[in-house]
Amino acid sequence: MKATYIKTHLRTLINVTKIVTIHYYEFDKSFTFGGESHDFWEMVYVDKGKVLVKSEREELVLGQGDIIFHKPNEFHAIRAYDSEPNFFVISFVSHSPAMTYFKKYHTRLDHKLRPFISAIIQEAEATFTIPKNEPTLTQLVKKEGAILGGEQFIKTYLEQLLILLIRDIQNVSRLKVFPSKESMEHHLISSIQSYLEEHIEGELKIAEVCAYVGYSKSYLYKLFREQTGTTIAAYRTVLRVGRAKQLIRENRLNFSQISDLLSFDNPQYFSRVFKRITGMSPSEFKQTLSLE
Repeated sequence: MKATYIKTHLRTLINVTKIVTIHYYEFDKSFTFGGESHDFWEMVYVDKGKVLVKSEREELVLGQGDIIFHKPNEFHAIRAYDSEPNFFVISFVSHSPAMTYFKKYHTRLDHKLRPFISAIIQEAEATFTIPKNEPTLTQLVKKEGAILGGEQFIKTYLEQLLILLIRDIQNVSRLKVFPSKESMEHHLISSIQSYLEEHIEGELKIAEVCAYVGYSKSYLYKLFREQTGTTIAAYRTVLRVGRAKQLIRENRLNFSQISDLLSFDNPQYFSRVFKRITGMSPSEFKQTLSLE
């Protein structure tokens, strides 16, 4: 007997049909962009420092981990706010009705969603030629020998991020009176990350972090890796290299002094770590600044 199979139509909640631009910026305190409006969506995620975002409706100061959306044809401007900000911008076309959730929307991006930003950046860099700190970029140019399927990964990662944000938006009204175990863990990780960010310079022992949050070393090691996908030490190393880049831009200290300030074992080790994380030695990074 031949079975009768019914094909289930899969509903698409969010469909991104085109990517317009992708940027990752590392600017100094003097950065300002006067503003623009365009007929597509734009998403801005602050990776480091603070920015002041101005739109038709308001002015907002966004800090590390914050995200904001600008709807089509909405005027928006951005500038550095008492810091040297790093931020990610992706603009795209989507006519899905569910995009209405993102009108007048900004939030602190949950740590579990931040890997989507990293994944989009990684795929974009392997797929397109993206000039550094070029706010006037109007068209993406595909690389020769671009990674297979990169465009589709960018599309699907972005769509997944948008869907998960909508789920969070819908759940706001369903929050319990008492915090869940998950929310408490997220708060603990945020506290650790904030503490590490405030203690980038000088030596820092894990025992000090444990004492600050009141949990054992073994528990924090396990939870931090589960929640962030990396170790506390590796996370702090990335922060220290980010601070090193800032110090190199300021051009007040030499590499040996920066190495000492950030408690690297010696300048040679500092250089090796810097290159492993950025792909450039401190000297090569400094040369790129002089070319800009």
